[in-house]
Amino acid sequence: MTKILVADDHAIVRVALKQIFSETPDLVLADEACDGFEVLDKIRRDDFDLVVLDISMPGKGGLDTLKQLKIEKPQLPVLILSIHDEEQYAMRVFKAGAAGYLTKKTIPEELVAAIRKVMSGKKYVSQALAEKLVGVLDTDMGAPPHQALSDREFQVLCMIGAGKKPAEIAAELHLSVKTVHTYRSRILDKLHLNTNAELTYYAVKEGLVE
Repeated sequence: MTKILVADDHAIVRVALKQIFSETPDLVLADEACDGFEVLDKIRRDDFDLVVLDISMPGKGGLDTLKQLKIEKPQLPVLILSIHDEEQYAMRVFKAGAAGYLTKKTIPEELVAAIRKVMSGKKYVSQALAEKLVGVLDTDMGAPPHQALSDREFQVLCMIGAGKKPAEIAAELHLSVKTVHTYRSRILDKLHLNTNAELTYYAVKEGLVE
């Protein structure tokens, strides 16, 4: 029996996953969390075989949660389930220690297959992402400029692109407003941009925001 902790701030997603697991005898949704702090609290108090983690959650986001989780429970596999297309976050989460990455467009059968592969000790990459990675290698394409950003800078870029104000970003990421402005300045410099409007246009053009 595989005990799974599901972390997602949308109740409807958690309900859907619970239904999928209920139809698969060897998978059980053992517990749920709606933000990163709750995830870390639960993995400290209980033992799970797998964490299914959303990348976009309020408070402590999925990427930061993943990094801390891998420090505290390095052997605990984490499967990312996200609304974002693979090319936006996949490489970052794999570098941070994720065992697999799926989008929420994934059909239940693929999710179950991904869980089984991860639980066998392997990494799971969707066929779509694998083809994109091969395409990049075959055409020797240069990485987009935002790939040069740190994980925190990338988070701030996405939040600015989504129209969030510095105070909102600071509160959500538990930073000072001054620190958010510092990250913004670094992002502008690295992307060779000048204004928030240009940052927003870039984020939308690159598909980093919905």
